[in-house]
Parts: sequence; structure tokens; C-alpha cells
Amino acid sequence: MHFKRINIIIFSVLALLSVPLVAMQFTSEVNWDLFDFIVMGILLFAVGLSIDFVLQKAKSLSTQLLLCGVILLLFFLVYAELAVGIFGTPFAGS
Repeated sequence: MHFKRINIIIFSVLALLSVPLVAMQFTSEVNWDLFDFIVMGILLFAVGLSIDFVLQKAKSLSTQLLLCGVILLLFFLVYAELAVGIFGTPFAGS
């Protein structure tokens, strides 16, 4: 049963990564290289595993929603920093 959830997470990550891959075929505004796909794949996979862990371990719905919201917020902050550098760290993509 656990392998089924991991497969769902992997296929979801691949589906999400196909969006910029397809967009690169139609516009020059999206310009990802292999490193970008690898980093985003790792981030998305980590988010998927984290949310799966929370849904398995947290008992109440309110706790699940709160923890999943925190995970998604952290993901969006890391993504924004890597994409445009909203915090100005050395990891910024701009």
C-alpha cells in the first residue's frame, strides 16, 4: 500500500514538471535547464512525502490542515527565493 502512495507522488511530480517542459516548447519566457528540473523535482517530491507523512501521523483534521498549510507555505517561500530572490540570499535565481 505504501508503494502505491509513493507512485502517486512520483507521477504527480512528473506531471507538474511537464508544465514548464511543454511551456518551453511554445515560449522563450520559460527557460529551465536540467538543474532547474532536478531541484524542482526534489522540492516537489519532498513536499509530497512530507504531506503524506502528516496525513498518516496527524490524528485530527485541523492538525493535518495546519501542518500541510505550513509545508506548502515553506515550499512557496523556497520556490520564490530560488525563482526571483525575494530574500536576497546567495541561493536566489536572479
